[in-house]
Order: sequence, then structure tokens, then C-alpha cells
Amino acid sequence: MKISEWEPVLALLVSPKRDHIRGPLAAPVSLVEYGDYECPYCGGAQPIIDEIQQQMGEALQFVFRNFPLAMIYPHAEMAAEATEAAGVQGKFWDMHHLLYSRQDRLDFVVLTEYAEAVGLDTVRFRDDLEAHAFAGKVAEDFMSGVRSGVNGTPSLLHQRTAPPWDFNNLLGALQNAAAARKAA
Repeated sequence: MKISEWEPVLALLVSPKRDHIRGPLAAPVSLVEYGDYECPYCGGAQPIIDEIQQQMGEALQFVFRNFPLAMIYPHAEMAAEATEAAGVQGKFWDMHHLLYSRQDRLDFVVLTEYAEAVGLDTVRFRDDLEAHAFAGKVAEDFMSGVRSGVNGTPSLLHQRTAPPWDFNNLLGALQNAAAARKAA
């Protein structure tokens, strides 16, 4: 009997027109995170990802996609929409980091306070949240994750590593992927 091995593949390729990207577009390796702002494991992964980005520099492109686990976390969907609303005002990464640093408070009123803290037009931000203006984008991220084999958060794709995602394990896998890509 042969054991099947499964390797996740991004169903929706990274695109600067739709994705939130840190790092050079021409980086030899991409790390795509499917994450949830209320998930404590995602919160724990964030400083590791930040440090890995710093270590790898121009060799890594980091992409964040929303994968709100709304059945588990009551504010996950609204938090995801909040980052997208911040993104259209040029502040996605500011809101992203703020939400991960304050995961315990993600209700509508507090999200509006965070919007003000990162310098957003709060009237526009509130209007966008109330209208669920970015629910479609969040759903598209989520479904691209499902089609890519994501079933929990955080899911880190390009080089999938087994939990726990500690610094050395993830950095080594990404450096190996970058070196292989450069050699090809």
C-alpha cells in the first residue's frame, strides 16, 4: 500500500492587484499566510514571521490573506473587513499589526478607535464596515484558502512546515526554498 503525500498548492496566485504584499515582487520565494486576527496561534506566529522577514530581507515576499474562522471567533469576520477597509486607505499593514497586538478587543467600537489610531478617515471606515464593503474580498481570500487546502490558522504556504512554526524551522524551510529557486 502506498501512502499519499499531499503538498498544498496556491489555488489563487499572488497578485499585487489583489494581495497585501510586503517585500519585493521579484523575491525568489513567497510566504503566504492565511490568518485570522482573533486566532491566538496567528497572533503567536506574527512576531516569528516579522523576524523571518527581517532575516531574509529581499529574498522573501510575504503575503497575508484573510481566513476568518467565524464559527470559532465572533469578531474574526469584522476584523478581516477592517483590515481591508484600512487597506483602501493605504494602511493595511498598520491595521494588521495593531489587530494582532490587541487581539482581545475587536468589536466595532474598538475597531473604529484603532482606525483613528492608524490615521484613517474614520467616517469612511465606519461606513465601509457597516456596509460590509469588503465582505466579498474576505470571502474570496477564504475560498482561495479552502481551494489551496487550508483548514486552520495560521496556514503558511509556499513551504509548509509542521507545527509548531518556530523561528528556526520556518526560516530554514524558506531559505532552502529561496536557494533552490535561485539555483534553478
